[in-house]
Amino acid sequence: QVQVVESGGGLVQPGGSLRLSCLASGSIFSISVMGWYRQTPAKRRELVARITSAGNTDYADSVKGRFTISRDNAKNTVYLQMNSLKPEDTADYYCNVGVIVTGSRNFLDVWGQGTLVTVSS
Repeated sequence: QVQVVESGGGLVQPGGSLRLSCLASGSIFSISVMGWYRQTPAKRRELVARITSAGNTDYADSVKGRFTISRDNAKNTVYLQMNSLKPEDTADYYCNVGVIVTGSRNFLDVWGQGTLVTVSS
């Protein structure tokens, strides 16, 4: 009914940059909050950044000043620009999207499959 697909992960050196993209598709009437989470075997899945439909943003303290979340409402896409990457940023990054479904107007909380970011020399 609704699909969310992340892309843009990969291997980068410390201090490098990556931009993650998340595309939502399917029976979408509208999208509310869009966010990025990350997870490692040693840590819980944690919020990295989120953005409301109005453009309000929220960031984890560990990424403030380095990461920027943005969205293109016309394309149902959210981005995460990651700069000054650190080894501690290594994780699987997941996109989360709040969707109002066409027709029924039901609300769905949808997760992507994840994309791996590895920060290493």
